[in-house]
Amino acid sequence: MRNFLVLNSGSSSVKFALFGENLTKKVSGSAVEIGGSSRLTIGSRKQDIALANHENALAAILSALDAGGVKLSDLAAAAHRVVHGGQSLSAPHLVTAELLMEIERFSPFAPLHNPHNLSGIRAVAKLAPNLPQYVSFDTAFHATNPDVATTYAIRPQLTQTGLRRYGFHGISYQSLVHLLPELSGEPLPKRLLAFHLGNGASICAIRDGQSVATTMGYSPLEGLTMGTRCGSIDGNAVLKLVKDLGASETSDLLNRKSGFLALGGMSDMRELKAADTPEARFAVDHFCYWAVRHAGSMIAALGGADAIAFTGGIGENDAGTRERIVSDLSWLGVDFDPDANSANSTRLHTEQSKVQVWIVPAEEEAMIVRNALSLMEVH
Repeated sequence: MRNFLVLNSGSSSVKFALFGENLTKKVSGSAVEIGGSSRLTIGSRKQDIALANHENALAAILSALDAGGVKLSDLAAAAHRVVHGGQSLSAPHLVTAELLMEIERFSPFAPLHNPHNLSGIRAVAKLAPNLPQYVSFDTAFHATNPDVATTYAIRPQLTQTGLRRYGFHGISYQSLVHLLPELSGEPLPKRLLAFHLGNGASICAIRDGQSVATTMGYSPLEGLTMGTRCGSIDGNAVLKLVKDLGASETSDLLNRKSGFLALGGMSDMRELKAADTPEARFAVDHFCYWAVRHAGSMIAALGGADAIAFTGGIGENDAGTRERIVSDLSWLGVDFDPDANSANSTRLHTEQSKVQVWIVPAEEEAMIVRNALSLMEVH
């Protein structure tokens, strides 16, 4: 039995999952607070441990897996999520020296993500130099967006430097397209409005299984109100903030201190609803209002909608938020089943509904393994 180790490396964490060849998840966990008060979690077991860097974290994960009966020799490959692949990396890839250079070239476009994704890849290469590694890119699914959707109305010379809309959450949307026909027992809807709602949130217009528009842009900041990101904001407002606060503080403000956190005092939707303060209620209202407004833009790009799908932590588990969004989109012809929604059922529409509504579990890690397997079969 071949095993696949899926890794998602952040600035101070490494999340992992171990899959068997049949795509059954065997165990998952994380190493967090790398370089500080580090903690290793394997399944339900937690351990405080000193982890100075990503290489130490990966070594600790491999050692824990070995103690659990999964040796390094049992691994067929390591597969990684990489946030930004730019314009040129629009499909999964086997890791090579040339590919690492290309990922590094796009690091300035995703400075909070790509450098740390690279740290995980390099740590595995050092610890297990003979283990094949594969990468899937969060931007790749949106490579099918037309130029008119990705181009900012700025001078072409600036566009050529990489200033364009890329879109993110692509692995999630790719997984949704793969899973929905299996869950529904029906062909994929031609015009699918997909909501990935979590601490990071976006919407994707999917026509015939391909992304034609999405709410995130040059970075994951654009679009919906999010846990700590402000979502879309006027460029001149950003320039004023830079003038008043400086570039570094403005970046920190817009990416880490805005969104739910700024409006409601906490970054988690569950905490906002539990708090039920005027500020928390306004943060929820803001999220739902802008989700519906941006959905209108995606529906326009599709020329209508045959189905709506929800995924992500909020999308899969928050019945109240789903109901508010679908209610405000009822003009599409949705006949919503409130009981199915309260039960977090897969199907949320009635037989009379002109538009289908589904919950699709986010299975990004399994999608990353599928991508790796497809490349391994080719090679």
